[in-house]
Formats: sequence, structure tokens, C-alpha cells
Amino acid sequence: MEWLADFFTAVVWWQLLLILVAKTIEVALGTLRVILITKGYRTIGTILSFIEIMMWVFIASNVLKDISEAPIKGIVYGMGFSLGIFLGSKVEGWLAFGKIFVQIITSVDNNDDSSLIKVLRNAGYGATIIDAKGKDNDKQIIMVIANRKKKDVLFGLIETTNPQAVVISHDVSTLRGGYIKAWKKIIK
Repeated sequence: MEWLADFFTAVVWWQLLLILVAKTIEVALGTLRVILITKGYRTIGTILSFIEIMMWVFIASNVLKDISEAPIKGIVYGMGFSLGIFLGSKVEGWLAFGKIFVQIITSVDNNDDSSLIKVLRNAGYGATIIDAKGKDNDKQIIMVIANRKKKDVLFGLIETTNPQAVVISHDVSTLRGGYIKAWKKIIK
């Protein structure tokens, strides 16, 4: 049982904590980098890649040094990797970079003041309508492009105005032209 005690005490606790925190931050940055680059934010992604690789060099070299005497460092390193993936995806969700394309399928209404299209346009959204045929009645497909960060506001408007509407949302990677509600541009 002495080997078990040696396994857990081969490295001081603060060094293990430092490895865990640093690896978590490094992988979170890497997760953000990949997501940002796929959404077209190359400048921010490039900056994050430099920070990420510098952290990796120093963390990995610390873990690999004397790993045969302190394998607990490798386990903590792996835990930091997993936590970093989770944290990076949560942070990206909070930041909500980019745009979404929303399709709303609804029954044709009487075009009164409470119609979904009027509510959306009064809220500042550009919306395009396509007439469609459903199984039992005529439909409208309303298409809206919005900021991902404000998607809950848009979905709330749809739910309040027409709870029976079918809502489909996609991330947008390329967008050019059209009417887009005012938004702050992040360096691309």
C-alpha cells in the first residue's frame, strides 16, 4: 500500500492544481479557437492559437518531466483536457458568435396586426415569406437571419405570437447582403 501513497504524494498538491487549471484554460482556448475559425473569425482564432500553443509547450513539458516517478501528473493533465473541452463549449455558448438562419413554418393567417410576420418586422427583423402547401392547409415559411446571441428573444417572439409554429434554426457560416438587424462587428 506504500506505492499507493507514493503515487498520490509524488507531487505537491499546488503543482497538480496548477497543471489542472492551466490545461483546462489551454483546451478551452483551443475549443474556442476551432469554433471561431469555422465561423470565419480568423484573426481572433489565430491569436488564440498562439496563446494555446505557448501554454501547451510549458504545461506538457512540466507534465512529461519526471512522469515515470509521478504518473498522477498525467492523470491530472487528462482531467484538465476534459474540463477544458466542457468549459470551452460553455464559454462559446455564452458568447454566441455568429448568426443563425431561422425558418418558421406556420399556417396562413388573416394578416391582422397580430400576425407573426408583422410582429417580427416591428421588432426589427428582416423576414422573407414563401407560400407553401401543407398536408391539410396553406402554409407560410418565414425566413429570418438573426444574431445567435439574441436567438432567445427571437424564439420568444415566435412562441408568444404563434406557439404552433414549427421553428428550424441553422448556424450561418457565410452571409452577404440582405436586411440584417444592427449588430456589432467582431474582428474577422
